[in-house]
Amino acid sequence: MSDETKGKPVQDTPVQDTPVQDTPGAKEAAKQGTKPLRSQAWFGRQDKMGFYYRSFLKNSGFPQDQFDGRPVIGICNTWSELTPCNAHFRTIAEHVRYGVLDAGGFPLEFPVSSLGEVTMRPTAMLFRNLASMDVEEAIRAHPLDGVVLLMGCDKTTPALLMGAASADLPAIGVSGGPQLRGVYRGEIIGSGTNIISMSEQLRAGEITLADFHEAEAAMNRSAGSCMTMGTASTMASMVEALGLGLPENAAIPAADARRNLLARMAGRRIVEMAKADLKPSDILTRAAFENAIRALAAIGGSTNAVVHLLAIAGRVGVELTLEDFDRLGRDVHCLVDLMPSGRFLMEDFYYAGGLPAVLRTLGERGLLNREALTVNGRSIWENVAQAPCWNKEVITPFETPFKADAGIAILKGNLAPDGAVIKPSAASPELMQHTGRAVVFESVEEMHHAVNDEALDIDASSIMVLKHCGPKGYPGMAEVGNMPLPAKLLRQGVRDMIRISDARMSGTAYGTVVLHVAPEATAGGPLALVKTGDLITLDVPARALHLHVSEEELAQRRAAWVPPAPHAERGYQRLYIDHVLQADRGADFDFLVGRTGSPVPRDNH
Repeated sequence: MSDETKGKPVQDTPVQDTPVQDTPGAKEAAKQGTKPLRSQAWFGRQDKMGFYYRSFLKNSGFPQDQFDGRPVIGICNTWSELTPCNAHFRTIAEHVRYGVLDAGGFPLEFPVSSLGEVTMRPTAMLFRNLASMDVEEAIRAHPLDGVVLLMGCDKTTPALLMGAASADLPAIGVSGGPQLRGVYRGEIIGSGTNIISMSEQLRAGEITLADFHEAEAAMNRSAGSCMTMGTASTMASMVEALGLGLPENAAIPAADARRNLLARMAGRRIVEMAKADLKPSDILTRAAFENAIRALAAIGGSTNAVVHLLAIAGRVGVELTLEDFDRLGRDVHCLVDLMPSGRFLMEDFYYAGGLPAVLRTLGERGLLNREALTVNGRSIWENVAQAPCWNKEVITPFETPFKADAGIAILKGNLAPDGAVIKPSAASPELMQHTGRAVVFESVEEMHHAVNDEALDIDASSIMVLKHCGPKGYPGMAEVGNMPLPAKLLRQGVRDMIRISDARMSGTAYGTVVLHVAPEATAGGPLALVKTGDLITLDVPARALHLHVSEEELAQRRAAWVPPAPHAERGYQRLYIDHVLQADRGADFDFLVGRTGSPVPRDNH
């Protein structure tokens, strides 16, 4: 208790009778013409509840002046030993804390659900929406004026962005950064991408199990997320392109000291953002999402960004559709020569100039909304106008791109009425227009058994079709869309085939793979009606996906179709199945679309 309040009676006043604007900190804010800090509804009160809120935090050694009206900054940490990508986040959180203290803020770290892509079953995507709820409710329930979001592994980034967008409290994203390059027997290898290629080599008998195990130890040799342009690196790039992260957020390696420096600067900046009440809704505009879509095309980013950006846009009320990805990305070249589409890795991308160099190139070609606001208070063009490119092999000029017109393509047709996606930069050019015979798998288990069956009736011209792996069907829309090729075809030298499913695939994967077919099979989409032997045409230039079966035959099949039983009768999985939207709407929950903001809740006693 301060000297001013010693000996005075304490009023037992509920929060609604002590509005935030009447607290001492709020009165000072009013003098300065700024918005009252939200945390003062907890800490600025001189009554029973103010005693509660301050006293229990004082058991950590916080002095009275920490509660005097300085911005309270939450450090939202997804550290977990079950999420190896985020293993270094305790250190990053400390550097954020230093930055908050530098700027006169009051940092308080808190944990939220951590989604480990490599360890969670059936898929981390099943829990993205749950984690977003955890983030949103944690922000709203606590005495916070701003929040720093620590994210790295694939689904932690969209989950934190979705939750923060719905809470709409000043927020800044800090990604954990990619791992260092993998090096195996003198060769550069990339996480995910070479896991897939080497597992196919093992199945084809080209390498031994001992070779396989040796490569495992050589691939992931530092903290951080996948060092390919997989989903983690793609989403870190989206944080920067959207304006929610500081420049260079996307590519600084996790082991590089400059990652800690960026965390400290983010800690400083969030204090100023809290004072200015600069919120996600001020930054996540239509212009920002258009910038992100074009950046996605230019970096050859993961198809998973499509479903995540749609979900984030839904949280802030920005109208975004699959057609936007095709329209905005169609004429954008892939400028970045990175695995899985190319040769290099994220460490090389950073040394070459990183995302700022790519955004500058887009801006110089009229492909960037230059005025879009970013978290540092400057426009995105102000941030990147002078960004250098140090290596034109890694980040190619627009006039001589790594791959021309290679943005995410959106396909439609009678097989995907609501759309499907393909990543042309990772596909085989000779398969981009192809008609083939469908070989259908009703489940992922059936597929895994069949691809090793020497009697499977399939050849290189066939089209592999996998059902019931969408949002409701798996459940969670797992990354199983890049099906392994049949063993007998691998031995013949086949390395790519057209594969179609309602699933996703890892951003580190490659191949001519059609994903996110909507509606999914489990929801009764046309994919559910495909039979082995049907002809399917993929025509990427025409953006078409067509099943050569008459409407009359499809009607007969639909009449005979029986929906599969739900995977769960209770708990979160049941909630997920009942409320998840389809892939073309971001696979968010129907009741989470939109934002509530961060009104001060009622007192707890």
